[in-house]
Amino acid sequence: MKELEQRILLDGRVLPGEVVKVDSFLNHQLDVAFLSKMGQAIYDRFKDQHVTKILTIEASGIAIAVLASTYFGNVPVVFAKKGASSNIGTDFYTAPVHSYTKNKDYNVIVSKRYLSEEDRVLIIDDFLAEGQAMTGMMSLCDQANATIVGLSVAIEKGFQSGGKKLREAGYNLDSLAIIESIEDEVITFRPQ
Repeated sequence: MKELEQRILLDGRVLPGEVVKVDSFLNHQLDVAFLSKMGQAIYDRFKDQHVTKILTIEASGIAIAVLASTYFGNVPVVFAKKGASSNIGTDFYTAPVHSYTKNKDYNVIVSKRYLSEEDRVLIIDDFLAEGQAMTGMMSLCDQANATIVGLSVAIEKGFQSGGKKLREAGYNLDSLAIIESIEDEVITFRPQ
């Protein structure tokens, strides 16, 4: 998505450790009109997959997932919570996840009420680096015997292994923008 690449170059910042900050429009302050365009792009790529649920992880994937849902006829959006809370009960799926950005391990959970074997799931997230969050969400789907029809991320760090592993495993992964490299704080995108 050329518009996303341009927006990353215009408003994004590179921090130490090849961290790409896009919090001015994607994952802190939200540019809803722009996120809606991203949701439309995701829909255009997966509209023939008969999606019945969209799965994401709290918190940064929620906005993109909700706006994509509007194009899929408002299919339910389920978000994996980072840890149990007293109001979710005890009947849930759980999977370990390591956050590359926060360098922290946690368990994500989804209530068994909201993910089942009848579901055709599109998994959406804001970033893909090593693929830990994506793998965790895929595990939740596997535990529910749900069908994973696609994986979509806003920004993939193509120089890290997550996207390559998922594609080699045969998953239908689509990234709106793929960063090929970051050198001296200069971002280069992979042609799509």
